[in-house]
Amino acid sequence: MYRDLLPGLSRVLRRPPAHTPHRDLGRDDRRHSRRDVRRDLYAVLAAVLLVLAAVLVGRAIQHRDGSLHVNWPPLLADWDPHVGPGTPAAIAVAVGVVAYGPALAARLPWRPLLLAVWAAGSAWTWSLALVDGWYRGVAEQLTTRNEYLRSVGSFHDIPYALRDFTRHILIDSPDNWPAHVAGHPPGATLTFVLLDRIGLGGGGWAGAFVITVGTTAAVAVLVTVRALADEELARRAAPFLVLAPAAVWVGTSADGYFAAVAAWALALLGLAVTGHRPRGTGLASGLLFGLSAYLSYGLTLFALIAAAVLLLGHVRARPLPFVLAGLAVAPVVFTALGFNWWEAYRLLVTRYHQGAGGVRPYGYWVWANLAGTAIIVGPTTAAGLRRTGATLLRPGRTSAARLAFLVAAALLALLVADLSGMSKAETERIWLPFALWLLPAGAFLTAPRAWLAGQAVLALLVNHLLLTGW
Repeated sequence: MYRDLLPGLSRVLRRPPAHTPHRDLGRDDRRHSRRDVRRDLYAVLAAVLLVLAAVLVGRAIQHRDGSLHVNWPPLLADWDPHVGPGTPAAIAVAVGVVAYGPALAARLPWRPLLLAVWAAGSAWTWSLALVDGWYRGVAEQLTTRNEYLRSVGSFHDIPYALRDFTRHILIDSPDNWPAHVAGHPPGATLTFVLLDRIGLGGGGWAGAFVITVGTTAAVAVLVTVRALADEELARRAAPFLVLAPAAVWVGTSADGYFAAVAAWALALLGLAVTGHRPRGTGLASGLLFGLSAYLSYGLTLFALIAAAVLLLGHVRARPLPFVLAGLAVAPVVFTALGFNWWEAYRLLVTRYHQGAGGVRPYGYWVWANLAGTAIIVGPTTAAGLRRTGATLLRPGRTSAARLAFLVAAALLALLVADLSGMSKAETERIWLPFALWLLPAGAFLTAPRAWLAGQAVLALLVNHLLLTGW
């Protein structure tokens, strides 16, 4: 069987892509191309300087009074150079995607491409997680004192636990929840409770679930870009969604799972508003949007990106009743079972300021959070966002402008989260749902292999030099 596959793969790699740029550029075109590349590098330099400032200023503040509550600002991490069992695999995946990713993305049929993106993204995320070893990198991540699995035993009676949930949010309340349980609606913890109920309990299964689901987010982003912009841009974005530094935190934080749920909600909405079975996809989109609001309070900001999807859609109004019907399901169920979302969020704000959130200085984190984001999206996205802005300034409703509008909406949602002051530190995981929608900006860049190499080197350095909190 493999002898039959190899010649076919060879033909795919040799076949010229459908959209090969003309090699004989005129003098003016070459000059404009060099100018664009120069500006891209300026954007990358600005991102590097932002990260460097966040590191130096953050270390000074942390050394002075410890108010940042992180050991390697702007990331929750410790300096710990190391290698592990995942190191050879991570290097191999990086080399493979850099060498063959752009060509395969241009030539594979659409559905096999989506499967390849998920498979390659899974391999990349698993290998990075296993750099820290199975126990430290995967099995123990969701079992520490602040994590969800510590509270699974408290949900033996789920209706009672939901009715009683808000009583345990504040730090001075009896049997207060661990930080991540208190900091999220109960849907997050219920996910791991239900895994336990079906025999998949413990940190190993929880970590495998988070990585398996979280890596599908890249597929959802591609589906959305194809529906709202065009297939060529989605194909050009595909390798950047695979080889993202964000994978360091997708494996293994629950926020990777949250990112996938929100991403599929947007993807299904994108399909619905462009006429792809608007009833079914609209209803499914609403169900996932409703669920996402009960996984993380911050995911309500996805309403901004959803609004952009509606504006970009061709069939705007027809699927909306189905979206709204699906959206109502999770709130109705959770409220009927006794959980008050608004009261829980009010208490969470108090809890946030009772802990490290009340000590961490807003004046530092309001810009250092953006430095953390620059790390998880990588240098490619810094350059891509520069081109996104340039695309938005050009007149015309082109497919590139539509993609730029979608990326800009995600950036706006992230900036609102930043200004809220409810995400001081740890945004390398908290903002994963938003950061994933910045990665398609890489589709605007030329010389994709060079940019992919930069993404891979950054991710490998972070994962091998730092011991991250996730």
